[in-house]
Amino acid sequence: MPPESNYLFLGDYVDRGKYSIETLCLLLAFKIKYPENFFLLRGNHEIAEINRMYGFYDDCKRRFSIKIWKKFIDVFNCLPVTALIDDKILCMHGGLSPDLHTLDQLREIRRPTDVPDKGLLCDLLWSDPDKDHPNWEENDRGVSYTFGEKALSSFTKANDVDLVCRAHQVVDDGYEFFGNRQLVTVFSAVNYCGEFDNSGALMSVDETLMCSFQVLKGSRV
Repeated sequence: MPPESNYLFLGDYVDRGKYSIETLCLLLAFKIKYPENFFLLRGNHEIAEINRMYGFYDDCKRRFSIKIWKKFIDVFNCLPVTALIDDKILCMHGGLSPDLHTLDQLREIRRPTDVPDKGLLCDLLWSDPDKDHPNWEENDRGVSYTFGEKALSSFTKANDVDLVCRAHQVVDDGYEFFGNRQLVTVFSAVNYCGEFDNSGALMSVDETLMCSFQVLKGSRV
């Protein structure tokens, strides 16, 4: 528990479940109590247009008020979108962007901000790795891009990054490496939406930047 350890969450705290409000309030309470040890990144569901469609807006309206939902959106607009661990492990919810060339660009993102339909900020929350193409392709989600191993390797080499850590996609074992282990997808929601048999996972990083995984086994759906 903090403050003995630091905690980093990769986004998507709301929608698709019964306890979005409780989950978010608990995380924010930890952030208030341990501001130097507890970090929350923004996911694509921390966007007003998305969580208005997928349940969070209706939750807030039914149980409290639209005003409460708007206050949460104000919080989401202030959340950071990336984190850098010891200059070597770059973390975000979605993935890389064809507009991202240096880490300084990430430091220059101004908040509070809404998320546009395209561009760097959009891609950081929406893009996905793609083993079938080496570079950039249109994303089947209808927003942002997919990136291949060549695009990933070019970015990590240019910025001296050892690992990109992201979430955003269900993976069967809770975590999955990509691109010669230059990227890992970590997905912690077990039996996602009650429709998948996936396990969930947590990634731990020690003082030498050695990564290990705790797997939360899913059950048959």
